[in-house]
Amino acid sequence: MAKTYESAGVNLEAGYEVVRRIKQHVASTSRKGSMGNIGSFGGMFDLSALNIKEPVLVSGTDGVGTKLKIAFEMDKHDTIGIDAVAMCVNDVLAQGAEPLFFLDYVALGHNVPQKVEAIVAGVAEGCRQAGCALVGGETAEMPGMYSDGEYDIAGYTTGVVEKSSLIDGSKVKVGDVLVGVASSGVHSNGFSLVRKIVADAGLSYKDAIAEFGGRMLGEVLLTPTKIYVKQMLDVVRNCEVHGICHITGGGFDENIPRVLKPGQGLEILEGSWEILPVFRMLEKWGGVPHREMFNIFNMGIGMVAVMDAAEAPKAISILESHGEKASIIGKVTDKEGVIIEDI
Repeated sequence: MAKTYESAGVNLEAGYEVVRRIKQHVASTSRKGSMGNIGSFGGMFDLSALNIKEPVLVSGTDGVGTKLKIAFEMDKHDTIGIDAVAMCVNDVLAQGAEPLFFLDYVALGHNVPQKVEAIVAGVAEGCRQAGCALVGGETAEMPGMYSDGEYDIAGYTTGVVEKSSLIDGSKVKVGDVLVGVASSGVHSNGFSLVRKIVADAGLSYKDAIAEFGGRMLGEVLLTPTKIYVKQMLDVVRNCEVHGICHITGGGFDENIPRVLKPGQGLEILEGSWEILPVFRMLEKWGGVPHREMFNIFNMGIGMVAVMDAAEAPKAISILESHGEKASIIGKVTDKEGVIIEDI
């Protein structure tokens, strides 16, 4: 044991134990193209194992943000890894890419193997949901950088799509409809405001909230970000999809217009999907103007596919076969801007 290094606050033995603990979780994410190499300096993936003629690689990286603060408060760490995966794989999915592999980075003040294992178990669960391999990562013990019990997590993924099948918004046209797919909750965006609302309202994350069926507020807020990979790829492979939007920070106003051309805009029909109770309560507790909520949160829609109206019924049927709630929530117009109307 490196006693001198331990005197500086770094426990190498704990790091070795983490590697031993997480091997089973990493192995559970194996897929076609995986090369079992946990513990190597670099993660490897055999792209030649896939039958792709003109592969375009699409990469994404992200973190979980201040949602972590709620995980610390609740001392619940087994789902935050799902969020880290979701934020990355849902982004590359927006180009029609299938996520192939994932790497995670966990940084903390002191290495607690059980906690790191819980975090990585969540990462592995996210990878299984997305069908991508966890090929490596890093656990960095940095005394003095983080308060006791706190950590940060970030992730990186690479996906692949046939060049001819790349979805870039170039086919989006006026009259196309927006097929919205339900979110599981707040996902992993807007939590700086969420935390302020909770604090200003004098609430505790361990409060049981009647509007949430008596569940604790923190439990509801920690609901993992939904991963849309398998169900949306099924849509892409069976329907002509012109654009895909992952509804993250900036809500409807920032994310859906990313696939539009100059001169195009959106008409969103509120009431065409369920706005989840958590958003109703955040709006009420925080006194947030209703229209502004759509510029901050996903409001119950985590992913949007843009397509010709004739394709929408088939797409919705496919999504419903995967257990998703999906509906037409609006359309592309010839007037720039995002208009939200009641139906």
